[in-house]
Amino acid sequence: MPSKLWVFRDIDPAQRAALSQALSISSATASLLLARGVTTLDQATAWMSPVRFHDPFLIPDMSQAVDRLHRAMTQRERICFYGDYDVDGMSATSIYLSFFSGLGADVRAYVPHRIREGYGLNEGAIRTLAADGVTLLVTSDCGTTSHREIAVANTLGMDVLVTDHHQTDEQMPPALAVMNPHRRDASYPFRGLCSGGLAYKVASAYQARYGAGAMPLDSLLDLVALSTIADVVPLQDENRAFVRDGLAQMTRGARCGLRALKLVAGVTRPCTAETVAFKLGPRLNAAGRLDEASLGVRLLTTESEGEAKQLAEQLDRLNRTRQQLEADIMREAVAQVRDTEPPGALVLASRQWHLGVVGIVAARLVERYHRPAIVLAINEQGIGKGSARTVPGFDLYQALASCRDLLVAFGGHPGAAGLTIREEHLPAFSERFGALAGSWAVASQAAPTLHLDSEVTLDDVTHRLLQEIGALHPFGAGNPEPMFAGKRLEIMNARVVGEKHLKLTLRQGRSLPFDGIGFGMKSLEDQGVSLRTPVDVAFTPELNHWNGYDRIQLRIRDLRPAAGE
Repeated sequence: MPSKLWVFRDIDPAQRAALSQALSISSATASLLLARGVTTLDQATAWMSPVRFHDPFLIPDMSQAVDRLHRAMTQRERICFYGDYDVDGMSATSIYLSFFSGLGADVRAYVPHRIREGYGLNEGAIRTLAADGVTLLVTSDCGTTSHREIAVANTLGMDVLVTDHHQTDEQMPPALAVMNPHRRDASYPFRGLCSGGLAYKVASAYQARYGAGAMPLDSLLDLVALSTIADVVPLQDENRAFVRDGLAQMTRGARCGLRALKLVAGVTRPCTAETVAFKLGPRLNAAGRLDEASLGVRLLTTESEGEAKQLAEQLDRLNRTRQQLEADIMREAVAQVRDTEPPGALVLASRQWHLGVVGIVAARLVERYHRPAIVLAINEQGIGKGSARTVPGFDLYQALASCRDLLVAFGGHPGAAGLTIREEHLPAFSERFGALAGSWAVASQAAPTLHLDSEVTLDDVTHRLLQEIGALHPFGAGNPEPMFAGKRLEIMNARVVGEKHLKLTLRQGRSLPFDGIGFGMKSLEDQGVSLRTPVDVAFTPELNHWNGYDRIQLRIRDLRPAAGE
């Protein structure tokens, strides 16, 4: 693992002092706000106050969409909610099903099979749904680039409403409505909604125009939070409120499916973004990776405790299988990389790999080698399908667009994408994509970086600071956990706990001693320092509950000898 480059966020001392004085907050908290682009008093007040939600009718085509849904309701048309097979797609589909079934609509769900059908709308499914009497098709997390499939739906007498947040082309598909905040003509003030958030906005707009149903809107916020965290969209603006309120619902256990999932995942404490990202989300995603994603939709919409228990246990078993597959593929992928010096980007493929887990492996490779990674599973017909992940700053979507002549299909975001390619085009694609990534890395002097909010002294780390940090919750993409640097700290003692975690006691000058924990950091020797060496420490302060007492603990993110040592 390359050593990390510490990068301090660019903070104007005058702005920091002004915010600190105007809001009566510490200098460290003012630095956190400035690091998140909050530069004025009005912005800071809005950030630390309850969020105001934007008018859903500012989303493109929202008015046409809710009017068409209402016509389908009143005329008893059959509506199908067609979602992607990830957590965002499952959650958005579940939001639609719950809300409109509560209004008495004739609804059903369809989630394509990852292996048999692939991502997005497909003609076979559309023809099946048309034969089943569906006249209104509503997508979740797909559809923006499905021009041909939507045209087929139209010829079969089916109207299509698209809710999606993937990158858009200049030309919109022939749908009745394309509700995508990334449209160039979009006037919606926040582009960071995931498909779960968009589905909630559709329900909000419908209720505003046509009245409430049996399903209270607020009861859907746990699903919005689930999709928002799992899809790694920025926890800014409306998303902060969605996640904060949704996590509170998950903690209360209002939805029986999530109660059952928490039980098999061993979740007993209040739900956090980490709970979703590392406990609940992977188990739901396992359904779409290895089986039928409709299992997840059933879990999120069932009102039967028995069915919820059975589905949660099934998802837990699938997740254990997924973990083993991931470990096997990761081992083989690393072996491929070891054969040569890692190029500007990793493009790895095999006929033995399972398509359902290549995205996770790509993410692991990015963490390990700090370069964009594409992992592909090739089928018997020589068609490779896979996932791409990247390092901060390198736009995957644009890079893939530069290789479109070598690809069968591609789509996604700057940070994550999917692609399909013929096996014979892999060498040319790997060379061109690697050259693009290599040129970018040279131009940007890319290196593993650790972004720090500011330098503080240990005397600055107080319970008041933790209370102020609490007002910035929840943390995640776009609103990262605070990270501070303490310079020239003395290590009073150190030991390894749990076989691989570094436990320290630290002091700075005459400060009080602080406990610190570096998960997975092993011993001081593994970090290249000795007990007598002054150190610089990157850390996140947190409360540690132990034996009935709350003590401030430093969660150590990096450790290095102090400058000059």
